[in-house]
Amino acid sequence: MSATSPLVQYPGPGCIVEFMQGNKPQIAWVQEEQSGKLRLLTQSKRETKLAAARVMPWAGPQYGADKSRQEALELLNQHEERRNTRAAALDPLELWELAQGEVQAATAQWFAELLHESPDADDIAAMGRVLLECKTHFKFQSPEFEIYDAEKVHARMTEQEARRKREQLASEGHDFLRALWETHQKRRTPPCTPEDAGLAAEIEALLRKRIAEPDDHDSEQLWKQISKGLPDVPHLPLLLAQAWGIVPAHHNFHLDRADYDRSPDWHAPHAQALADLRRRVLAARTEPCGIPFISIDSSSTRDIDDAFHIEPRADGGHRLRLAIACPALGWEFGSELDKAVMRRATSIYLPEGNLHMLPEELGTDFFSLIGQQERPALVMEFDIAPAGQLEATTLKACWVQLAANLSYADCEAVLNGDPGWDAPDNPAAAFADQLKAGAALSRILLEQRVSCGAVVIERPDPKTTLTGTGADTQVEIEHDSPTPASCLLVSEMMILANSGIALWAKDRDIALLHRTQDVGVPKEYAGVWDQPHDIARVVKALSSAVLETAPRRHSGIGVPAYSPVTSPLRRYPDLVNVAQLIHYLGTGTPRWSRDELDAMLPLLTARLDAAGQVQRFRPRYWKLLYFKQKGDKTWWDAVVTDENDAFVTVSLPDQQIFVRGRRSSFGERAHPGTRLMVRIGKVHPLNNEIQILDVMEQ
Repeated sequence: MSATSPLVQYPGPGCIVEFMQGNKPQIAWVQEEQSGKLRLLTQSKRETKLAAARVMPWAGPQYGADKSRQEALELLNQHEERRNTRAAALDPLELWELAQGEVQAATAQWFAELLHESPDADDIAAMGRVLLECKTHFKFQSPEFEIYDAEKVHARMTEQEARRKREQLASEGHDFLRALWETHQKRRTPPCTPEDAGLAAEIEALLRKRIAEPDDHDSEQLWKQISKGLPDVPHLPLLLAQAWGIVPAHHNFHLDRADYDRSPDWHAPHAQALADLRRRVLAARTEPCGIPFISIDSSSTRDIDDAFHIEPRADGGHRLRLAIACPALGWEFGSELDKAVMRRATSIYLPEGNLHMLPEELGTDFFSLIGQQERPALVMEFDIAPAGQLEATTLKACWVQLAANLSYADCEAVLNGDPGWDAPDNPAAAFADQLKAGAALSRILLEQRVSCGAVVIERPDPKTTLTGTGADTQVEIEHDSPTPASCLLVSEMMILANSGIALWAKDRDIALLHRTQDVGVPKEYAGVWDQPHDIARVVKALSSAVLETAPRRHSGIGVPAYSPVTSPLRRYPDLVNVAQLIHYLGTGTPRWSRDELDAMLPLLTARLDAAGQVQRFRPRYWKLLYFKQKGDKTWWDAVVTDENDAFVTVSLPDQQIFVRGRRSSFGERAHPGTRLMVRIGKVHPLNNEIQILDVMEQ
């Protein structure tokens, strides 16, 4: 410090100093100094002890040590007022502009001398205070202030703005969320959306993030701040979002958690790729083969994957030809369109509507096996022995033109010989011979699989229908007329195709994706099971099937290998497998090695699992809402499927749902197979909660 400096290098009694407290400079009067320790009188009339090293480097001015306490306080107030006034007149950004590039660091006195010829202690202290506040441009490292360069200033200003927004979000957002909660509780009308559009967008983004990822680490701290004081209830972000109106009543949060794009125009960014794909496919068109294939699906199906033609052989065997839709033709794996489709992984079928894996223009039109339309296909031909053993398999890629698209109901009428089955208004009547031959083969194939240990589950498939919209949605569960013969016809043909192709590819060392369930199943579990308690018992012996490249056994289906190929419009593994087969037929070599297919599995399996959660839990949500709407006075037919000392599990077969109740509600005679009546209540669809209130023996 120069001899002319207004600052005091070693403050003693009577000197005015400043020290940091609460991240702000505090002014004080030195009453005593001893061995590097200061006893100070603060402006708030309190005394405190402080190490001399903690004093800010702008001590001064120095007064006499003989000042009274009152005089010292008056001087403190005078200097505090001067410093505040002078600090208010300073612009730290102008100071940064003056200093940046000139020096890397400087004292508060150096900065003060930029503006004043002879700055006093108050000028320097005011300067120090201003520089301390401007943390985006300066960093205090006593006794100097480091001067940040432009790049660092930009980064710190960006960080500061982000911090300001977080603090604003935590403060104003908290009040807004509390108002939304009160709206959810029906204590008030919905609050107005925050006027600050940026703030509103931040709150909405946070709610949507927590709906989709309730355990997200990055947003956890902010969520705790903004939701502080609100009850810790399940799905709180969803309830608040619904109260705000940014998501509808009955919002499907499972899709959010699966990151499955529900928007109908999800494929819009790929319009050019779709157009190019159609051109490539049409350029490869050939004359359709002359086989009059027919398909069987539900009447509402638009994504038609498969069709068949069957010829009984003179020896009692059959020749079965299957046409499989071929979206793999011209498909560019690794493209942005392909990546988007792979993320979807599978079509999802829900009561409120279907979400297709492929863009609808492809999956329900261009590649769908629509009757009387020319379409590319993978055609498989299977020669089957009279007892159901597969004797030979051949494949070819060609174009087909289906003779008809038939419905399960119409085909069932033909197979059952229902009155009027051959009426002109039943399109299936013209294919009666095909249907009867297919039905005969399906029974043989089923018997063959059961002899190989297949565990076949047959249970009703109730239809959940929704009427109304939003909060007024009403749920009904109905049963269509059963179509067991036509369903068996289709399912056995598909199983034959998937297992036959797996063996055909294995013989040629062609890697495919396989569904495997290689577990030991007791011999007595083989068979066809249709009673709820029997189904529950045998299912316990079966593990979940896994997707892998090894052609291993699928115990539940009763086949030595099973490679899904029959639904390439609906499932990505099938699309991959069909592409592998088409490439082999065209070039004599597989498109992918087993290692390359293995590399696909982690992402593909994760995406299939995520979509599977939606397919499993969303229909259950609507079923729970159905029970809630029916009220807790209704009695329902139930069958006991499992029991232990604490709980009894029952199946409601008409609604296809399992419910667990306390053992004490059932009495001693409840055992698997017991038929009861139960009363259901305390249903919370969103939380997946349902309870048995009462039990009555039939």
